[in-house]
Amino acid sequence: MIREVAVVQAIENDHLEVSTELQTGCGGCVQQSTCGAGIISKAFSDRRATFRVARPDGQFTVGETVELLMPEQALTQASLIIYGVPILTLLAVAIMTQGLLGLSEGVSIVTALVGFAASFVALKRWYQMRDLQVSRLLQVRQLH
Repeated sequence: MIREVAVVQAIENDHLEVSTELQTGCGGCVQQSTCGAGIISKAFSDRRATFRVARPDGQFTVGETVELLMPEQALTQASLIIYGVPILTLLAVAIMTQGLLGLSEGVSIVTALVGFAASFVALKRWYQMRDLQVSRLLQVRQLH
């Protein structure tokens, strides 16, 4: 299970709204003051994510610290989809436009890039539709 600490922002009958601070791996790195990624992460250090999760049994209060749990397999699958689909789309469109349709190299490159961008838009919409399903994967556990 992947664990993340969150703070309860709002309480509803069947849901909790929780927020967590988005962190980078730069905090523990000895090169953080000289590395470009470390410098950028400091510039955008106040980043928070808010989630709506199913409310488990128990009494919750606004401001309470809770732990969010997510199965590792769910994160792995999402990562493969988010990184794999755009790359496969780019390659498939390039092969189809140049190899099968015999279009020029310039047209193949442009259409492959359009397909690549379209795959990001499609994935964003798909994940928005799946948002309820993804939030069901998150489990909330009270910290005492």
